[in-house]
Amino acid sequence: MSDNCIFCKILNNTIPSKKIYEDKDVIAFNDINPKMPVHFLIVPKQHIKMLSNCDINNQEHIRLLGKMTVLAPVLAHKQGCNKGFKIIIHNDKGGGQEVFHLHMHVMGSPL
Repeated sequence: MSDNCIFCKILNNTIPSKKIYEDKDVIAFNDINPKMPVHFLIVPKQHIKMLSNCDINNQEHIRLLGKMTVLAPVLAHKQGCNKGFKIIIHNDKGGGQEVFHLHMHVMGSPL
């Protein structure tokens, strides 16, 4: 955990969020500035600064990223995105990352 990270503060319940899912590894909550009718984030509880900090030889990183990816359609469907959705992971400032704690945006529209 990082003391200055907004997502770590959400994980510690210091900052409120509209959680839609939580387990021992990840949390998912609605984005506070949604770009589509359904827009939530999947965030690992382990503080990893960005995707490029993940290591192909680190089994925990591989497991977390796999879990996030497989969880995304499950939660998207529960949020009503039965006709499709998109996933975005921004990486570093040049890639549009604003919060430096790895996270996945899941966005779509209920149809």
